[in-house]
Formats: sequence, C-alpha cells, structure tokens
Amino acid sequence: MRKNTKSKSHSPRYLALAKEVSKDNFLTVEDAIKQVKSTANAKFVESVDLAIKLGVDPRKNDQNVRGITTIPHGTGKSRKIAVLAKGDQAKAAEEAGADTVGGEELITKIQNGFRDFDVVLAAEDMATQIGKIGRLLGPKTPNKRNGTVTNNLAATVKEIKSATRVEYRTDKEGVMHLIIGKVSYTDQQLMENFMAVFGAVIKAKPSSAKGKYVHSITLSSTMGPGIKVDANLATKLVS
Repeated sequence: MRKNTKSKSHSPRYLALAKEVSKDNFLTVEDAIKQVKSTANAKFVESVDLAIKLGVDPRKNDQNVRGITTIPHGTGKSRKIAVLAKGDQAKAAEEAGADTVGGEELITKIQNGFRDFDVVLAAEDMATQIGKIGRLLGPKTPNKRNGTVTNNLAATVKEIKSATRVEYRTDKEGVMHLIIGKVSYTDQQLMENFMAVFGAVIKAKPSSAKGKYVHSITLSSTMGPGIKVDANLATKLVS
C-alpha cells in the first residue's frame, strides 16, 4: 500500500512557540491575550484571531448563528468597499469613503470580471438587481440580514472603513472565526473588543439550541499557536 506522504507540517518557529503553550490548561481571557501577544514574533504586525465553537446545528436555519456588531477599537484591517447605488445614495457613499460606487454600470463591471473589493453594499432600491451578480459574488452578495442592503450607506461605509463593524457567523461545523484586533493593541483594547464580539454572540443564542452553547474558545495570532480560553469564565464576563 502506498503511504500518504502529504502531512501538515509547521515551521521550526511555530513548533518552538507551540512548546510554550499548554494543551491542557484553559486560561482567563486576560491571560490568553497576554500569551497571544508574547507568542507573536512574525516579521509583520499579526492580527489577533478568535475562534468560537458553538453547540448548534448550522444545518438548521434557526440555529445558524450570524449577525453584525461593532467593536470599540476596530480590527485594524482595512477593507475595500464597492457600493451599488444611484443618485443621493451614491453621493453619500462616495463622501463616506467607498472605494467604488455605481448602479447598473457597476453590475456590468462585476459581470465582466471586476473584483477589486472586499465588501459589497447596496442601496435598497438596487436590491432587485443583486440577483444578476449573486452567483459571481458568492458570500459577498449584499443582503438585508447582515446589513449590507441598507439605505444608511454612509454610516455603514464609515463603520467598515474604520474596521469597527464585525460580521460573525457559524461555518458548517458550528465554528466562528473573527479578527478582534492587532497584537500591537493594548491588552485593554483587545479585551474590550473581545467582550463586544463575544457578548453579541452570547445574545444571539438560538432559543432552539439545547445543551451547552459555547463549547470552546481559542485565541491566536495570525502565525501563532492557539491559546485555549476557559469558556465558562468568559461567559460569566458578559452575562
């Protein structure tokens, strides 16, 4: 039998850092933040990533946890915004700092391959046109549920540009992956961002979800090992 020679491997730098992290201990949020920062030694300013495993079944519509919230200190990640709008709505989006704004001509541009954006917003009067590019945009398709179809475009653009607006949603395994800042942030800033995001997730618990809601919480830097957080203590902080 032929052996599978493909295996996931880590760099010597990562393996050295991983030795500093206990696989058995669960830390407070404060201590986990400190350890994430101490293990971030890449040649760039790493982000602080948060992973939350929830006790939900995302295959059921009423247990697919998702939503948007704002965090006080932003994620530190700049994003390019395209806005589908016309008239006064288009002008408001442009003045708020949107990178690309247009109506039917922007739809045509996207159909022809334009993809220089991270987020797509749409004014409500453009909602009927979104279906023309939904298949092309995939998860970036604007919709009312996550606030990307709105007549409050100026405020939404500013929130995204300042990186204070965060979208959270479970993947098919019931896990959420979010960025809550940079390792260059102070411990207090990261703590306040964590509290804002985690508090929103706790409030979004589906009434149909039974048993333990938060199964695990992990914090890490972009290139660093995962740090386990005590989920019970974290939940008490926002309850």
